Amino acid sequence: MNASTLRKLPAVLVVDDEVRSQEALRRTLEEDFEVFCAGNAAAAMEILEQEQSAWPIRVVLCDQRMPGTTGVAFLKEVRDRWPDAVRIILSGHTDAEDIISGVNEAGIWQYLLKPWQPEQMVLTMQRASEVWRLQQDNQRLSLDLRTAEPVLKKRVESKYEKLRHAYGLRGLIRAPGSPLAAVCDLVERIAPFDLSVLVTGESGTGKEMVARAIHYESLRTDRPFITENCGALPDTLLESELFGYKRGAFTGATEDRVGLFQQADGGTLFLDEIGETSPAFQVKLLRVLQEGEFRPLGSNRSVTVDVRVIAATNRDLEDDVRTGRFRQDLYYRLATIALHVPPLRERPMDLALLAQRLLDSSSRSLGKPVGGFTSEALACIAAYRWPGNVRQLQNEILRMVALASTPTLGADLLSPQVLRTPVGETQVEDLAWLARLSGGLKERMEQLELQVIREAMIRHRWNKSAAARELGLSRVGLRAKLVRAGMEQT
Repeated sequence: MNASTLRKLPAVLVVDDEVRSQEALRRTLEEDFEVFCAGNAAAAMEILEQEQSAWPIRVVLCDQRMPGTTGVAFLKEVRDRWPDAVRIILSGHTDAEDIISGVNEAGIWQYLLKPWQPEQMVLTMQRASEVWRLQQDNQRLSLDLRTAEPVLKKRVESKYEKLRHAYGLRGLIRAPGSPLAAVCDLVERIAPFDLSVLVTGESGTGKEMVARAIHYESLRTDRPFITENCGALPDTLLESELFGYKRGAFTGATEDRVGLFQQADGGTLFLDEIGETSPAFQVKLLRVLQEGEFRPLGSNRSVTVDVRVIAATNRDLEDDVRTGRFRQDLYYRLATIALHVPPLRERPMDLALLAQRLLDSSSRSLGKPVGGFTSEALACIAAYRWPGNVRQLQNEILRMVALASTPTLGADLLSPQVLRTPVGETQVEDLAWLARLSGGLKERMEQLELQVIREAMIRHRWNKSAAARELGLSRVGLRAKLVRAGMEQT
């Protein structure tokens, strides 16, 4: 172990050709510093060269008047070779003008006048030593940041790539030939441009997912995506939610609140059920869209924001415009681009893919591993019209996973309304399929009977005894009907 590893005090260098002055400075500083002394510039340079690599000298305190050179000239050379060392000049009043002219050139941190006071000298050297430490910390931090920047950049890019994968176009499930494919194509084309978008479609079709896809395929991916259901709040609450308010703006406003428009600054604000807003609120919203600014409740100052607005509704807004229920100018401001999300009944080719994706999600959320569906379950899912669209399908699959006792979901786990749908009748309304049955009354009743038997058999997992008891038939009688219908399973 060498001597440098044993040092604990910060090192300073005193350069003065007067021996008594050197000793006075040493005695003053040695309690707080490890003090090196030199009587001339050459000796000081030798000490710096020896010590800087082992135990860096933090502060160089130099007298202005020395043999063969000046303190300013010496400190300029120190600055060129060891720029980290903090440089202090010590001089008499007669040298002040010469020092001031060389301060910038030599990078002198401070100069002290003779005669100096011990307390002042110690305090100055302590501050200079702290400056050196802060410089070192700053250099290390800068190096760490430069080293970490590529890693951080890669992590950020990875994060947003995952968001795009989950919520971008790849998150919109569709099969080849699906009507949703045209919607996705339009999303891809309009996403990079800051245009307002109106998304229409029945409840539960996934309008918010389309809005998210627009956001995460846009240049605003790294900015907030904020949502608000306009139909869930009265005008007064909706206004305070969107625009914010100042303390005291109304009873109960005990502190300032930042509105959703400000929270979404630089990003996207999704306004669901925009058709449920009142004409009075529509006027206020129109001003924000036109001017890009608003005034929080109780404030006399406007706030400017950069927000892309995507609105959605399950209403016919064009009809609402004709009847005066929705402002025409707001409609055209929102519907710069209009997207219609098709209902699930118009996307039968998507059902198997969508059901599997929802099954994977439901299995993870419930912590229950389930692999897939039986062919019979998929046939029933494909036959049903899904009036509640994707939301209803999601809830149905959640229910099936919760009730499942096997790794595969069978048709017996489906809700009665889904199970009772005749296979092959996906394009008819409710019970209208009865009118399309062929034959007379007897033949039609036999077909209806077979549908009821089929539903009972599926629910009882093809247990003939259980199904027969429910239907009030004998097991032999039920089997005979199944054989005639070609539904007997071996």
